[in-house]
Amino acid sequence: MSGRGQKRTMVGVVVSDKMDKTVVVSVERLVKDPTYHKFVRRHARFLAHDEENTCGVGDRVRIIEHRPISKRKRFKVQETLLKAKAAPGLLEPA
Repeated sequence: MSGRGQKRTMVGVVVSDKMDKTVVVSVERLVKDPTYHKFVRRHARFLAHDEENTCGVGDRVRIIEHRPISKRKRFKVQETLLKAKAAPGLLEPA
C-alpha cells in the first residue's frame, strides 16, 4: 500500500485578506534567464484557505496543496512563519 505522494508546499507573503476564510498569497521564485544568464524574479498568486481568519497582510505563511475547496482555491494555510508588524500609528485612535 503506497501513500498519496508528496503535496506541494510553498512559502509566500499574504497580499490580501479581505475575503472570509481566504487569503491571497504571493509566492516568489528565481528563474535563470536563458539568454543573459541572470536570475529574474517571478511571482505567482494563489488563493489559500485560512480557516480561523488569523492571517493578515504582510504575514509570511507556508501553504500546502489541498483538494479543491472552491473554484480557485486549491491550497490551505499550513502555518504562519512570521507575523507582520503593525504600523505604530494605524491602530491608535486619532
